[in-house]
Amino acid sequence: MIIETPKRLHLGLIDLSSALGRKFGSLGVALEGGYKIRLVPHDRLEIKAKGEDVKTIKFTVSKLNERFRTGFNYLIEVEREIPRHVGLGSTTQLSLAVALGLAKINNLSIEIEELARILKRGKNSGAGIYAFKYGGFVIDGGVRNDIPPLIVREEFPEEWAFLIVTPEIKRGFDEEEEKPIMKNISGKVEIAREISHKVLLGLLPALKERDIETFGKYLSEIQALVGAYFESYQGGEFREDVKLILDFLKENTYGYGQSSWGPTVYGLIKKSEYQGLSVKVHEYLKAHGIRAKIELGVPRNKGAELTMENAYLLRLINTVAKR
Repeated sequence: MIIETPKRLHLGLIDLSSALGRKFGSLGVALEGGYKIRLVPHDRLEIKAKGEDVKTIKFTVSKLNERFRTGFNYLIEVEREIPRHVGLGSTTQLSLAVALGLAKINNLSIEIEELARILKRGKNSGAGIYAFKYGGFVIDGGVRNDIPPLIVREEFPEEWAFLIVTPEIKRGFDEEEEKPIMKNISGKVEIAREISHKVLLGLLPALKERDIETFGKYLSEIQALVGAYFESYQGGEFREDVKLILDFLKENTYGYGQSSWGPTVYGLIKKSEYQGLSVKVHEYLKAHGIRAKIELGVPRNKGAELTMENAYLLRLINTVAKR
């Protein structure tokens, strides 16, 4: 079978004060172009993947077998990947994709939230889990004792998109590196109230009304407030080493920010504007000696998809035949 996932942009956290008994509360949006994984029965466990993906796949296979006796005899091949630890949600998307594939191939009906729980996902944020399950724009209700609940899921306008820039610099923190930070970090309840206000009466109404300028305005303001929580860990509201790129995005897009620990940064745009902006940002980066991957972040209003391989091949053949 073939499993295809979104990738996700992390748009911020709401509350680090835990004033209401819940912590964090995350905003995220699903994009096209996540993992594409082939998973089939095999005479042994064979993993065709690179780097840290191999470790994540082995962990997932082990945890599913520990819980459901699904065994180890699979060929698991990563045909398309999300770069690790750059702010696009790679670990959650890969682990849930493999877990879902194992469940389906063993005729097990298991909710995505339960798979996430088994794999120890969602400790700080549910954005990746719900981007995987539903796609679109999502907000979770904060961590208490379990997977944070989904409280908002909205279609993201298909005419909107993101100009995504991932510079070739130090990657963001991995889970082990961020663990002591997220365990000990705290914030002022006044900041949480301001973020909540901007989300509820700024960001969400603008999304409903398809008002890209207002949505972008509040997205930028929320990102700045979230960044204030993490100043002592990343050198400012955003990472110091992405500041020049953010300066460009601030001037040329409707709203901008840093996804998770970066180094990926993004600017909200209309999809039709990408071609001109990509040329402009390429020239800007070249002038400043910055090497980076530039891409169009296309919103994905559906979650991960699983296709049995024969049907997938038939669809591929039909697509080629029509060209």
